[in-house]
Amino acid sequence: MKLMLSVALLGGALLAMDAQAAGDAAAGEGKIGTCVACHGTDGMGLAPIYPNLAGQSADYLVSSLKAYRDGQRGGGMSAMMTPMAQGLSDEDIADIAAYYSSLE
Repeated sequence: MKLMLSVALLGGALLAMDAQAAGDAAAGEGKIGTCVACHGTDGMGLAPIYPNLAGQSADYLVSSLKAYRDGQRGGGMSAMMTPMAQGLSDEDIADIAAYYSSLE
């Protein structure tokens, strides 16, 4: 009985972690205020130099934003993106990624 309870609790904890890692698209929509200047509310770059984010993999967006935030990504647009990402928490990043990845 104790083993079944432990397995159930562990499974619940893992599901909660996965849900948190997945981000909240609705919350992300409220956190894209800075992003829209280049990537638009619809995730479509407003100029050819800005990539489209709509439909991108959430995992890719999370890893990219974290790399910019942590100063691990250079070249390209890093001079612009690093300062934009530095104020974002892991939850902010997950939410923003969930929002843009949910768009078509």
